[in-house]
Amino acid sequence: MSPSLAILAEKTAAIERHLRRLSERMPTSGEDWQPMTDASDAVILHLWQAVQIAIDLAVAACVQLGLGPPASYGEAFRKLADQGVLDRELSGRLVRAAGFRNVVAHAYEGLDMKRVFAAATQAPGDLLAFLGALARALGPSGTK
Repeated sequence: MSPSLAILAEKTAAIERHLRRLSERMPTSGEDWQPMTDASDAVILHLWQAVQIAIDLAVAACVQLGLGPPASYGEAFRKLADQGVLDRELSGRLVRAAGFRNVVAHAYEGLDMKRVFAAATQAPGDLLAFLGALARALGPSGTK
């Protein structure tokens, strides 16, 4: 296994672990959300960490694929879409996930819990789709 595939496998396991922990604390509906509770804090923390790891992977993939370093987190996902690694719709959702990460990092107390619930519902599937696309692009038959 190449170093990039070993790192991808390690980071994939970390994202999957965070998504499992998120799902364990996720309420069944947006109306059940209460800000500043153990459950909402756990969901936000694990979603934030999973998105951060995906961002790190996207930036590294841009460099490894010869696309150059992105100017922003969102640009990393756009560059991967421009290269055909990600489809445009997934890329757009991942750009929004990167924006969510920034809001959590810089304005945690002002989070709209309905938006957090929507993000926590959508993001796991998007992050797993991202990991699959990245594995195909970096794998033995993909570009190295």
